[in-house]
Amino acid sequence: MLSNPLIFVVRYTIIKDQHQINEEIRDREVRVISAEGEQLGIMSATEALRIAEEADLDLVKISPNAVPPVCKIMNYGKFKFEQAKREKENRKNQKVIELKEIYLSMTIDVGDLNVKAKKTVEMLGDGNKVKVSIRMRGRQQAHAAMGIDVMHRFFDLLGGKAVMDKEPKTEGRNILMILAPAK
Repeated sequence: MLSNPLIFVVRYTIIKDQHQINEEIRDREVRVISAEGEQLGIMSATEALRIAEEADLDLVKISPNAVPPVCKIMNYGKFKFEQAKREKENRKNQKVIELKEIYLSMTIDVGDLNVKAKKTVEMLGDGNKVKVSIRMRGRQQAHAAMGIDVMHRFFDLLGGKAVMDKEPKTEGRNILMILAPAK
């Protein structure tokens, strides 16, 4: 049985978010910062690694593009844990704003307009933006000004709980207005 002599080995390394630590640092000279944050000066990478090992810590390259590269003596496991904790906290504090949509018609009655306004106030109260649209059909396209008037009446019903991000505007067969929550 003959085996294939061509063997390709593909190795992927993720450089993003990875730091060189300890023996991975192969630069001739590095600028070293101690665990307390004081400058130890420029020295060889092997000497810096020896100092880090004496303190029972890691040597981490924190600024590889500097000349010479900057390395810090620190507990790398603790550093990665705190970094992950900060990222998790930042993700938790992010607020996602959605764009909700309300449909009106050119011939909408006052009661229906009040119901839609009440629903829009709820959506704005949740911190979302609201896209209000009217679809013009047939002969209604000749009277777009009536649709814009309906939009302004609708906005007045919201009682200052909204701010117009985008004024009512005719775009083809539609009239669109975007509302954001008032501060």
